[in-house]
Amino acid sequence: MNETVLIIEDDKTIQKFLNISLKTKGYNIIGVETGMEGLSAFMMEKPNIILLDLGLPDTDGIEILQDIRRQSDIPIIIISARDQEKEKILALDAGADDYVVKPFGPGELMARIRVALRNKNSSSQAESVFELDYLKVDFDKRKVYIDGNEIHLTPLEYKMLSLLIKYKGKVLTHKFIQQNVWGCETTDEYQGLRVFMANIRRKLNDNSSNPRFIITEMGVGYRFVDE
Repeated sequence: MNETVLIIEDDKTIQKFLNISLKTKGYNIIGVETGMEGLSAFMMEKPNIILLDLGLPDTDGIEILQDIRRQSDIPIIIISARDQEKEKILALDAGADDYVVKPFGPGELMARIRVALRNKNSSSQAESVFELDYLKVDFDKRKVYIDGNEIHLTPLEYKMLSLLIKYKGKVLTHKFIQQNVWGCETTDEYQGLRVFMANIRRKLNDNSSNPRFIITEMGVGYRFVDE
């Protein structure tokens, strides 16, 4: 059965663009223009994923995001013209799976949708061993290998890497990483986190200017590649 995409977007031009782009890829489409219509369609139609604009005519998209997230872990991708870091962080911390800034190409959006759906479908399958290119992580043994050779990560470095892999393909904010690794936010404006991340990258031979594993989302956080 084809996945159903709920589009909550008041711009008719973008609605039409999304309808054409998604239907050609085999998705079923439900399109609404207000937040209240979006909530109703979410409850009645049971979509597989939601594309949500923040600038809705009747309410702010963040409120809709929070309402849906209290009821469901359905993948939600923000599509918005708001490109400030604080807007992205607010949406991601509120539970969005991804954030795409308008204007965007259909190829980028389709890739984000595939990642979000794949992560949702595989979330219940615990991965005991993760492998990608020359990296291997054995979660049962808590060991990390590069080209077959074991490397040493500190407990915090290992916890951070495991968190990134668990949510691979999803942008994790600095705040989210701190809360899940340290259990609280620090007061150093994320400098400590950046140092840990730099150490992990060095040990993984992951060049930050041309990364293979860990992508920096400037001013927002980090994302582990999903391929």
